[in-house]
Amino acid sequence: MPGIIGRKVGMTSIYSAEGKALPCTVIEAGPCVVTQIKTQDKDGYESVQLGFGDRKEKNTPNALKGHFKKANTAPKSKLVEFKGFDGLNIGDTVDATIFEEGEFVDVIGTSKGKGFQGVVRRHGFGGVGQSTHGQHNRLRAPGSIGACSYPARVFKGMRMAGQMGNKRRLVPNLQILKVMADKNIVIVKGSVPGANGSTVTIRK
Repeated sequence: MPGIIGRKVGMTSIYSAEGKALPCTVIEAGPCVVTQIKTQDKDGYESVQLGFGDRKEKNTPNALKGHFKKANTAPKSKLVEFKGFDGLNIGDTVDATIFEEGEFVDVIGTSKGKGFQGVVRRHGFGGVGQSTHGQHNRLRAPGSIGACSYPARVFKGMRMAGQMGNKRRLVPNLQILKVMADKNIVIVKGSVPGANGSTVTIRK
């Protein structure tokens, strides 16, 4: 599946032909540089590695410096492999022109980290409710998490307090509303995981 690496700019809204306001996300899609082409004979599978975003050379390991030097490009901060590209060579540039208005894409990003949260915010628990039966300062408590001597353990997947957010998330079938090829801007309908300025992957 061909795709591109981009950066989430933010959210806005545009009007449809019927005059309805559509919430959408603005993504800076590329330009990305082809840094490596993997083949079946050499690597066991076929894919194209794209690089996006500039990276300071002093913060780049020597091994990666040589990797980017082969592609005749400056060090990149993000590398992602895609399948389905044809006719590309090392050093070529991929930009927003690979997308067309109206088609549907999948967007992958890392959700905002919200730290350690309780069950009410993390899982939507309702709490004790009307504070009956002598419940004192236990309104947001999780309650019982298991049985007694059997099974004598807590089942995996039990909804409890813990870290919330900061996970890789895929949002499928987002429609591309507008492509501004001259500015490498793609506007997709709906929301995309991650904070403004975070790196996302757009996949056909």
